[in-house]
Amino acid sequence: MAASCSLVCCGEENESDKAVIVRFSNGSVTSGGRLDVAMYKNQDERNPRKKTRRIVAAEADKLCYVGTNFGEGSMKCNNVCKYYVGVLNRATMQMEVHEAQLYNLQPVIPGEASEELKAPQDTTVTYRDKVDSLIEAFGTNKQKKALSSRRLNQVGGDTLHQAVAQAAHTVINDKGLEALQQEVADNEVQGEMAVHLPPCNPAADNPENVYLFDDILSPMAFEALDEAGSKMASLTREEIQKMRDSGGSLCVAKHLENLPSLGEARKRASRCAFYLSMLLKLARQKNVYHKFGLEEGCPRSVQSKLLQTFTVETFNNGRVQNIVSSSMRAKLAAYSLALLLHMNCMVGDLTLLHRDLGITEARMIEIAKSMGLTLIRPARGKANTGELRDTNRYASLVLPLVKYEAFMEQRKRKKMH
Repeated sequence: MAASCSLVCCGEENESDKAVIVRFSNGSVTSGGRLDVAMYKNQDERNPRKKTRRIVAAEADKLCYVGTNFGEGSMKCNNVCKYYVGVLNRATMQMEVHEAQLYNLQPVIPGEASEELKAPQDTTVTYRDKVDSLIEAFGTNKQKKALSSRRLNQVGGDTLHQAVAQAAHTVINDKGLEALQQEVADNEVQGEMAVHLPPCNPAADNPENVYLFDDILSPMAFEALDEAGSKMASLTREEIQKMRDSGGSLCVAKHLENLPSLGEARKRASRCAFYLSMLLKLARQKNVYHKFGLEEGCPRSVQSKLLQTFTVETFNNGRVQNIVSSSMRAKLAAYSLALLLHMNCMVGDLTLLHRDLGITEARMIEIAKSMGLTLIRPARGKANTGELRDTNRYASLVLPLVKYEAFMEQRKRKKMH
């Protein structure tokens, strides 16, 4: 009767503890005991894409073999499934099960790679010139015609560059260097801000179509916020006052106090209020973690879209982190203002919004101007007795959009006496 054995799991193993199973591409090796096998790992332990890279080298009497777990020569099956290997201890009749990784060892001829590396250093001829020489000597008529056409286009391109340089020199002489530099600076300011604005249609015949609601809150995300919007609509006055006292959600609290009573308008307003609260909370973050918004009931699909649209991925201690940069904070401010316009009949309170976002009022006004909004200043004068005057600044979307001139501040130099 055959002896029985028991399996023993080795528990969690690190990347360096994995067993190595090699396969020779040119067949099996009969004298495996004579192979000198070594494994090398990447020194960059902080990069998550490089720290798992390994190279297995085996040296025999007549031939060397090399295999990697990355690049073209690696085996793709390691990414699809996991492999395990069992090691039997004949004394205890227990088999230890270890996680394994497969390597495909290919023969390498010593000195072959070094000659290929030395060849480009010994000559100044580029790869393109070598291919052109082969086409001239052995190419077909079609290839030779293509080569001739490409060389003619290259000559034409050089002529075009000379013409453009001459035209630029003429423009500089006519307008002057300072005027051109001022135009370039204005265009750069408008271009940098336009990258962070929602998609805009200035030729729209309706204010609601300038910044479309679907471009700010997609239909799929709007449907996913059904449950979260219902919870937001069911908040009591005490909970809304607590939200106002905690700071950072003044716009949301003001909007919840004026929710429609029934119907689709109430559902739409509550969902928009919840999405606006997520935008305002994200704007106050610096490092965003993977559990952002989940405690408040934000759906996973909406959270992923927020992180993809309004955060920047970076590496920190070998991990991928999402951060909110200053440019992303400006983008959040623009999208929050556009959403607030749809929630409040194309009028947005800039004073409450800049406090919720944690930015200065001047920065908020700059973003409103870049969106072409009309600024509404509070009326001057004394209020009547017992009447509170609204001192907040507002922005409204009125067609046609307003084009503001870029203000360039120039400080005067002090005279030395």
